[in-house]
Amino acid sequence: MVSFLGSLALLVVGYLVYGKIVDKIFGADSSRPTPAVQLNDGIDYVPLKWYKIYLIQFLNIAGLGPIFGAILGALYGPAAFLWIVLGTIFAGGVHDYFSGMLSVRHDGKSVPEIVGLYLGDKMRMVMRVFSVILLVLVGTVFMAGPAGLLANLGFTGAFANKWVWLAIILVYYFIATVLPIDKLIGRIYPLFGAVLLFMAVGIGGVLIFGRMDIPEIRLVNMHPGHLPLWPMLFITIACGAISGFHSTQSPLMARCLPDEKYGRRVFYGAMVGEGVVALIWAAAAMTFFPNGIAGLQEVVKAGGTGLVVNKISIGMLGSIGGLLAILGVIAAPITSGDTAFRSVRLTIADAVGIKQDKIKNRLLLAVPVFAIGLALNFVDFTVIWRYFAWSNQTLATIVLWAAAMYLASRKQFHWIATVPATFMTAVCTTYIMIAPEGFKLSTAVSYPVGITVAALLFGLFMFKALKKKDGAMEEAA
Repeated sequence: MVSFLGSLALLVVGYLVYGKIVDKIFGADSSRPTPAVQLNDGIDYVPLKWYKIYLIQFLNIAGLGPIFGAILGALYGPAAFLWIVLGTIFAGGVHDYFSGMLSVRHDGKSVPEIVGLYLGDKMRMVMRVFSVILLVLVGTVFMAGPAGLLANLGFTGAFANKWVWLAIILVYYFIATVLPIDKLIGRIYPLFGAVLLFMAVGIGGVLIFGRMDIPEIRLVNMHPGHLPLWPMLFITIACGAISGFHSTQSPLMARCLPDEKYGRRVFYGAMVGEGVVALIWAAAAMTFFPNGIAGLQEVVKAGGTGLVVNKISIGMLGSIGGLLAILGVIAAPITSGDTAFRSVRLTIADAVGIKQDKIKNRLLLAVPVFAIGLALNFVDFTVIWRYFAWSNQTLATIVLWAAAMYLASRKQFHWIATVPATFMTAVCTTYIMIAPEGFKLSTAVSYPVGITVAALLFGLFMFKALKKKDGAMEEAA
């Protein structure tokens, strides 16, 4: 229990202290007009109140990641708490803040365009392809996951069929993707965000006040399947510590931010909120089942992470509270999936220069994207999830390098981005070397390769950074 409470406290302190340091280094300026004000088009650029933006951002980035990922991460034992806390404060929060605020400084541009400004045109093209693929994978994962949960809620007839729910979710996604952001997302998503927070607070309250036996942090790998802690844990717990998907969502809210002073609350703050959710679910997963982590493994094998969510929610909050918690878990991925497809539309529009003020232009891009997303639902979900997890963390790594170059080009303290970028480079490289969907190499080969690639990229960055004499990159006026 001490480790859990200490971890929660550190997340709060991280927001209050380190979040303020990051904000100060960036130099948020209330006197600068934001894209929401300058480019207001009534569709994607619409000023919203900061607390609404926070709840929408929190809901957008939450999805299944901090819940399903934390549950799977709990199989490694309480060492997962360390990655959630340190990853959130020093990597995820920095990543989310810069992906949002750099978009604010550059007319609300999507993440590939921002990366291209600081890492070059070749990387811009890589990021365009990479981010679109990731977003379509996210949209697919966030269709299939909630559809399965809804089908298992006890409905009868057609509504007990996953494919019926999949069709309903797909129709909703399409509507939310093409409508102006303030007509649907801006109105109901803050409510869904509050439900998700209620769910986390409820389960967290039971953990604390029910005096449940939450294990203390030990640097021991407790995974029943003997999967290596490095780098598997750092890929498995993605959205609860750092996630490239967040950088695709931040520009959506950057186009709605009325004042730069709210950047820390919205972008860094939402990441900390997600870290809290991941911490609570990891603790609950380790604690709730008989035999601890071994019992958790049995439930995962029997019905996957969805069954874990169901059992913990109803077991800890009762039938009504549990139902609300499950609905919150269902709403989170659905409301992340639709914004994933919305981000695909905007990313492609930015790349090819198609304005999105007319409905026919939005349909031109949305229809083929949804056709691909539907087709991917016929692929094994576990395969989709594995590729999502690696591509997600790789995208986050690239964004961190772009943030580091942004700071270096202005002679600012770039280490807040350079250190996590180097660390995540080692994580992602080692994972693809060792993973079943990668090169399937031994740890004896994969570990040195991961460290070597990280060291080489760090050296290349320092060489490039030293060549920056006067910060040649100009921010949008």
